[in-house]
Amino acid sequence: MIKILKISLLMAMLVLVGTVSAKTKTYSISSPDKKIQLQVLVADQLQFLVKFDGQTIISPSTISMELQNQVLGQSPVVQKVLKNSINETITPVVKVKAAQVANNCNELKLQMAGNYSISFRAYNEGVAYRFETALPGEITVVSEHGSYAFPENYMCWWGKERSFQSHNQVYYDYTSLQKQGEDDLCSLPLILNPAKGPKIVIAETDLVDYPGWWLKGADGLTLEGTSAQCVKHFDELSDRNLPIREREAFIAKTSGTRTFPWRIFAIADNDGELVTNQLTYILAGENKLDDTSWIQPGKVAWDWWNANNVYGVDFRAGFNTETYKHYIDFASKYGIENIMLDEGWYELGDITAVKPELNLKELIDYADSKNVGVMLWCVWKTLDDQIDEAFELFRDLGIKGIKVDFMNRDDQWMVNYFHRIAAKAAEYHLMVDFHGSYKPAGLRRMYPNVMTREGVNGGEQFKWSLRQTPEHDLILPFGRMLAGPLDYTPGAMANAQDKDFEPIFDTPMSMGTRCHQLAMFVIYESPIQMLCDSPTRYYREPECMAFLSDVPTVWDETNVLDAKVSDYLLLARRLGEKWYIGGMTDWSERELQLDLSFLPKGQKYKMTLYLDGINADRDGNDFQVKELMVDSEFSERIELKAGGGVAAMLHPVK
Repeated sequence: MIKILKISLLMAMLVLVGTVSAKTKTYSISSPDKKIQLQVLVADQLQFLVKFDGQTIISPSTISMELQNQVLGQSPVVQKVLKNSINETITPVVKVKAAQVANNCNELKLQMAGNYSISFRAYNEGVAYRFETALPGEITVVSEHGSYAFPENYMCWWGKERSFQSHNQVYYDYTSLQKQGEDDLCSLPLILNPAKGPKIVIAETDLVDYPGWWLKGADGLTLEGTSAQCVKHFDELSDRNLPIREREAFIAKTSGTRTFPWRIFAIADNDGELVTNQLTYILAGENKLDDTSWIQPGKVAWDWWNANNVYGVDFRAGFNTETYKHYIDFASKYGIENIMLDEGWYELGDITAVKPELNLKELIDYADSKNVGVMLWCVWKTLDDQIDEAFELFRDLGIKGIKVDFMNRDDQWMVNYFHRIAAKAAEYHLMVDFHGSYKPAGLRRMYPNVMTREGVNGGEQFKWSLRQTPEHDLILPFGRMLAGPLDYTPGAMANAQDKDFEPIFDTPMSMGTRCHQLAMFVIYESPIQMLCDSPTRYYREPECMAFLSDVPTVWDETNVLDAKVSDYLLLARRLGEKWYIGGMTDWSERELQLDLSFLPKGQKYKMTLYLDGINADRDGNDFQVKELMVDSEFSERIELKAGGGVAAMLHPVK
């Protein structure tokens, strides 16, 4: 009797499963190369899954958006199915990775009962989805949900955050999904590393009038998407210390007719494909500026990291006119386009109160006479409080750009602040570097005067941290840089192996070798690229300055030659007819194959090659320079010491 009952129960369960399956409708698209298959499952909930070469890499994952009076994705009813293919070429205003960007995908759009739709796109480089609403008036978004499920316990580089009030300056723990619980918070991008199959990077773009997207653990093989609720009250303890005391019960109040941010899953069978992935740019909103002729990428001589420690001069170094004229003379000599006046040029709390030690107008006139631009730092809250006065001052002074700092939030209001400052800066023909910021999420395409941003644990950490390791440096290009340019601030001329490194605030050094630092100028993308060290140290390194004065900050073409996340990266970039090589390794010594077969056949180049010195494993400052005549037949093994690097510039021989 018990056996018959068990059989009957099993048959009932099979019938129930069959009924659920019969109710589920499946819609599919594939990437243009057919390697990626995306399926949308519509039943009681809205789900999607992703396969790569027939293997499931993202299991059925539930997505929804809770509004005040309805839940998009709950009990969904498809009213219309639209399919489309896109094949176009985008020409960026600021060419970060390449002068031309291919936008080639297949798209599925499901129009649902309830006046909303959801779009999915499948690229050779990954997949993306977003919600869209067509509702009257203003809507309140209580929350958005993404329960991203995976078929196995993937490893990942988890950028652990303590709270939503963050600069997104994280170190990465190599850990597994199952170790992440609901209290474990991670900012994007997140790199997932399956034991078998391609790597996956979760990111977002087209972030407008909406909070940023984060991830948290879910005690299993699932990650939950989440966002900061709107801020109701914060304390003002100083110009930059504004702790949030109370939040609203919703994440956004916004227009009822709009598209929402794209949720991106970049997919790469080869690690190097993550370095060239352009999905966060392709899926961002289009350029809003009519005139972009005034936007000029370039390098910046920066004062803060080196604490204005110039010496061998006949004036007292510090925040004064003489010191910054010294920076201008240095920049002029080496063709550095700009200098930066960081914290210290104004009385904190009042941007219009220039320190009496500085004659700012005289300084900028002097810079103009030397064909050098001046950029100014400021705290975001002070800028916001004095926005009209500040921008009129910037215009009257004739500065080229601003560095806005300490926002440390990405709730809806703060995201809108970024857009507002970008738009107003464009009106005044000012380039922008957002420091103390959330990760890039599409703003740079909409406002190409937004040249770079922090949102990264960069070179400033050498002043106080022991975790700014070469391994950390080799996680960034595959994840954080996929989101957009990063203001890492490379260029240290004091370089130390692990045994010798010590955090020193005013006279800092870097971890790794000199060539590790030089390679960053090719590997790390930042159309406004800082030179962090002091003019005094650079004057003493003419061989390094020959490279740093020549290397550009934007690129026509990028070729990854060899890559492994967190271990090593070797790539080549081109601007015009010149090529540049950058290679970096972690704390492991290794050899990399420098194969120049990508060069035009028959064209000769003079290659100036910067290599770790024979003693760079003992003293990180050791390097050697070789000059070679090369062509596309050149292929040699290059030795990189622990924490090492390689850099090269290739000039065509006419």
